[in-house]
Amino acid sequence: MTLSSVVRAFGTFCKKNPVLCLAALCAAVTMFLVPPDGKYLDYLDFRTLTCLFCTLAVVCALQNVKFFTILAERLVRLTGNLRMAVLALIVITFLGSMVLANDMALLTFLPLGYRVLQSTDNMKYVAPVFILQNISANLGGMLTPFGNPQNLYLYSHFSIPTDEFIQIMFPPFAMAVILLVICAAFFPARRLTLSVSSQGKLMTVRNVFYLILFAFSVAIVFRLFPYWVGLLVVPICLLFTDRKALREVDYGLMFTFFFFFIFAGNLSRVDAVREVLSALLTKEPLLVSIASCQVISNVPSAVLLSNFTADYAPLLVGVNLGGTGTLIASLASLITFRKYRAVAPGTTGRYMALFSAFNFGFLAILTLAEYWILS
Repeated sequence: MTLSSVVRAFGTFCKKNPVLCLAALCAAVTMFLVPPDGKYLDYLDFRTLTCLFCTLAVVCALQNVKFFTILAERLVRLTGNLRMAVLALIVITFLGSMVLANDMALLTFLPLGYRVLQSTDNMKYVAPVFILQNISANLGGMLTPFGNPQNLYLYSHFSIPTDEFIQIMFPPFAMAVILLVICAAFFPARRLTLSVSSQGKLMTVRNVFYLILFAFSVAIVFRLFPYWVGLLVVPICLLFTDRKALREVDYGLMFTFFFFFIFAGNLSRVDAVREVLSALLTKEPLLVSIASCQVISNVPSAVLLSNFTADYAPLLVGVNLGGTGTLIASLASLITFRKYRAVAPGTTGRYMALFSAFNFGFLAILTLAEYWILS
């Protein structure tokens, strides 16, 4: 392998995994400030990593038996026009993110949105539909501890009671629902004829087994079982039923967490950084967390800022609302952008203009609403 081919391969990897590469770079830079020592192990939240692995692995198994695709297609068949079809896609993605996590919900339901629009000759709506599905995934997952990766981390890191977590996140969640329904109402009520591409059954023996395994993974998130039990049960079960699912787990996301644990842990040991962030978070924790997401994404923002404040409520809201805005504010947005570029090449300029308008619009309205609620 020549040097040029290695450079090209590295460049391709970085393009496909920008957040992972950013996390690795941040971790490497801070290692010069704080050389590796025994305290590095204290940075790592093994419970969060285990919960993330178990959930992603079981979701991959469910995807491989096309459970979510069959369910979604049957729901969409109930709609009669474009407006209702778009609303159904938004709702499916929104609800899906509450149990699948935002990135997995998009990987599951973006192809469905594309198939619906392609089969009904409505490809001109791909950009706005994809963008609304993206926003639905980012905001729908904020109500549950496992809906977004940053939620899973903060829920575990601060040991937030489940009822309090839902109480904190319900007002912005409800506002997001209202805004998404309003956006869907602007699509024309054009009559659609949808075809069915999957004829599989929903409740097969394997599907039921995976649903039980998924419920077990969720129970671990809610601390009903020790996290290390999941690290034994889930891989062993999938080794016998679907080894492919273990290979398909988004290990890039897990390594992103790993590197940002190192990055955040090192920064928390730098006195100047600790003083500045602590002062800013004391004054405006919501705005600081939202602004941080626009630059380094919501997951690393949650990991980093959690080291400088004990006021988790505004931080929790901020890193969820902050998932809207720039393209790098959420890993899910990068997933949507890659999917769109694959199905509609040469139109990324229009996509980015619409993406910015929708996302910053949602961000502004939801932020103002949150301040109104807190006042």
